[in-house]
Amino acid sequence: MSKRKHPLVLISHGTGGWFAGHHDTAETLADAGFIVVAINHPGDSGYDSSPSEGLSNWVSRPQDVVRAFDFMLNDWKDHTAIDPEKIGFFGFSKGGYTGLVLVGATLDFQRGASNCNNKSRFCEQVNSGDVPRNLPQDHRIKAAVLVDPAPTVAFTKDTLAAISIPIQTWRSELGAKERGVDPSGVSRVLNDVPGNPEAHVVSAGHFAFLPPCSPEFAASKPLFCSDPSGFDREAFHRQFNVDVVRFFRHHLASGTVLAK
Repeated sequence: MSKRKHPLVLISHGTGGWFAGHHDTAETLADAGFIVVAINHPGDSGYDSSPSEGLSNWVSRPQDVVRAFDFMLNDWKDHTAIDPEKIGFFGFSKGGYTGLVLVGATLDFQRGASNCNNKSRFCEQVNSGDVPRNLPQDHRIKAAVLVDPAPTVAFTKDTLAAISIPIQTWRSELGAKERGVDPSGVSRVLNDVPGNPEAHVVSAGHFAFLPPCSPEFAASKPLFCSDPSGFDREAFHRQFNVDVVRFFRHHLASGTVLAK
């Protein structure tokens, strides 16, 4: 490992995802000179989703990220290669929710309760007032890319007001309502993020932000691989990754020599 200091970016997957779920973005960042770490969120990944329907992982997800940053900055064998003042975050779907909390957002569960009228574990907890408080935040994060964050019901303009770092936002026009990703809710929340974030809208569904699918995966999991007619996921990802790298390079790599 070079003695030169490098920016660090952490990647947080969506519900039921896994650490390699954004491998093309991670690889592009690494090729550009960033140190990249991606994690599986216990209890909310494809390997372990036991409590993902309740509220416990609304707290545990930000905690997972704080612990991952602690490890990378203090205990990882090459931690001296990281510039601790140049830390970034990339989050998709529930990873986007995780990022909003980490960079300063709070939650308004009263708003959530007014929209909760089913018998899910989530609604039971919200309606009983058994909701998380004092969610972990991490002021080491200096820039964040937030992609189709969900769920959005507990965010309001007031609960987002404390966010003060540079943000790049991405949202899909179609969302994924069968997975609780309401495009109108995502639009409302991202429009309320303060500081005039760099905003992008994509004419596709929620899962277009996942890497292009192999034929085998597309046959077994069509939900994650079906795009609108005329949408080229491979071409989109080439530009998407370029834009993500450009954003992080601008906000984290000032004065640092990175690969072109």
